[in-house]
Amino acid sequence: MNLNPPRFEDGGHLIIAGLAGRYTASTLDDLPALWERFSVHIGRIPGQVGRVAYGVCSDMFSGRGSFQYLSGVEVSESSALPEQFSRVHIPAQRYVVFPHREHVLRLRDTINTIWSQWFPESGYKAARGTAGAADFFERYGEGFDPQRGIGDIEVWIPVIERKAQDGGPAKWGK
Repeated sequence: MNLNPPRFEDGGHLIIAGLAGRYTASTLDDLPALWERFSVHIGRIPGQVGRVAYGVCSDMFSGRGSFQYLSGVEVSESSALPEQFSRVHIPAQRYVVFPHREHVLRLRDTINTIWSQWFPESGYKAARGTAGAADFFERYGEGFDPQRGIGDIEVWIPVIERKAQDGGPAKWGK
């Protein structure tokens, strides 16, 4: 798969709240059902900030063969959430951001290409947080059309600064 050229962003602190579940490679096809259950809450969540939705992946590198996925929206710090909701804090950090211009069902291909081709060839490394921290997130902007499954989708992955050939810090890409 050919990736769209990424950009680098300094992302601010986010609190994402929504419905979560644990998934494996064999249960990835269950993710749309999680989004369906969550979508009825969008716009009705106490403390919701904006209309952007997020798919947050964490615990991918735990060695368990599974990962945590949360479909959610940004909320304010003091949000009183429904009992079935989970919350994840994403710290302010540096990201490599990949636009995804195809149908949402092809997002898996984009993510696999990022990890298997872009990272090994780029010289960058994905930042690893503490247990429960987001390994990456999907951002579904206001231009995303859930009925058609296209538009305004990005993959945000926290990165650490790479080293230049001389051992000093390299400049960030644009």
